[in-house]
Amino acid sequence: MTGKADRLAGGKLKGCKERGEWAELYFMMMAAGQGMKVSRPFSWVGRYDVGVENPREGQGRVLRVQVKSTLYKRRNGEYSLNVMGPRRQKYEPGTVDFFAILLIPVDDWYIIPFEVMGRKNSSIHFTPKGKRQKYGAYREAWELLRETGLTIQACGEESVDVECGTV
Repeated sequence: MTGKADRLAGGKLKGCKERGEWAELYFMMMAAGQGMKVSRPFSWVGRYDVGVENPREGQGRVLRVQVKSTLYKRRNGEYSLNVMGPRRQKYEPGTVDFFAILLIPVDDWYIIPFEVMGRKNSSIHFTPKGKRQKYGAYREAWELLRETGLTIQACGEESVDVECGTV
């Protein structure tokens, strides 16, 4: 290898699917580079793209992250994208914890909790140079993935005498 990898190479890919897969890999590289453990659901039928484990050992927390990216820039300098799931449906609560959105041309990541975006939005807009952008607090907010987590509870059936606990 003769030089540094082009971090904006995904913008040169022609197809949306290829660009989306590139963005997922880019996200995993960025998260792993910050000490987080990343995993990908088996097969392509998962309801989220990447699992991120809290870097603090033994906490049993996995965050479900849906990765999105866009090249589309509107006339007013605003980037826009649709946040839709399979079959162009909105994401249901409990299926995704965070959206990681990459604005490819400016190489900006937005780490947005589901509760902030949730089911309200199917199309969102970003104005990176704007002073009052709605999602500005989430620009490069990687710390949200380190500070929060989904605690997975496991318990046996009522008739079985098993103590419930956090996995």
